Amino acid sequence: MQPAEVIHALWERIQARDWPGAAELVADDAVIDWPVSSERIVGKSNFIDLNREYPEGWSIRVLRIVADGDQVVSEVEVPHEDLGVFRVASFWTVTGDQVVRGTEYWTSLGADQSPAWRAAYVERY
Repeated sequence: MQPAEVIHALWERIQARDWPGAAELVADDAVIDWPVSSERIVGKSNFIDLNREYPEGWSIRVLRIVADGDQVVSEVEVPHEDLGVFRVASFWTVTGDQVVRGTEYWTSLGADQSPAWRAAYVERY
């Protein structure tokens, strides 16, 4: 698989709750950082278990995937019935057919209040 295909398959398998299938796409010693919450996920089993244990009510919609060699960027939307809508910008390194490194920026839509001084330059959506 090409690196972009690996990431697309990863999101599809997570959406399908195909945990063994998702695990095939993550290296045993993968490291995934979540800078917004200052957390690091070390190892395939922690990454898969964390996603498996996340409270149900969510779905995943892939908005875009862009690849350059073994570097892949994905943007996904994750609506949750109880928690609202999340957006995730993820930066992946894929070696072979597996994720070896990732940095994901998870945020809720509208989570940051825009300062008043920007009002003249922006539109709310």
